[in-house]
Amino acid sequence: MKPIRSLLVALAGLVIAASAAAEVVVVVNPRNTLTAMEAEQVAQIYTGASRMFPNGSPASPVDQAEGSAVREEFLAKVVGRSSAQIKAVWSRLIFSGKGSPPKALASSAEVKKLVATEPNAIGFMERSAVDDTVKVVLTVK
Repeated sequence: MKPIRSLLVALAGLVIAASAAAEVVVVVNPRNTLTAMEAEQVAQIYTGASRMFPNGSPASPVDQAEGSAVREEFLAKVVGRSSAQIKAVWSRLIFSGKGSPPKALASSAEVKKLVATEPNAIGFMERSAVDDTVKVVLTVK
């Protein structure tokens, strides 16, 4: 009976953890004229396929720390690739001289701070970290 109870407790913990996953959003500087972006447009910026926002201004993507939950969710749901696949994409671009990967920051607070001060920055973070210093252009579903 104890093993079944332990299993049920573990399963309940997993369900609670999964439902508590933070909602991820993509943000830009409030001075950016964009009001919304499609996931494909964001993915192109984060894979080096594009260096521009849809409005024609240059885009400077900001990443989060490798292995962070927010980064893994963003890569899976927006970019459609794993962390290892993204690393391979950027390795090829670096080797061919066609680009450099987004600067990785340690937290959503750091992403927000940088995006708030850099007009061409784009980043992603938990919705709970958003305030009026950044503008949400995509909600990850």
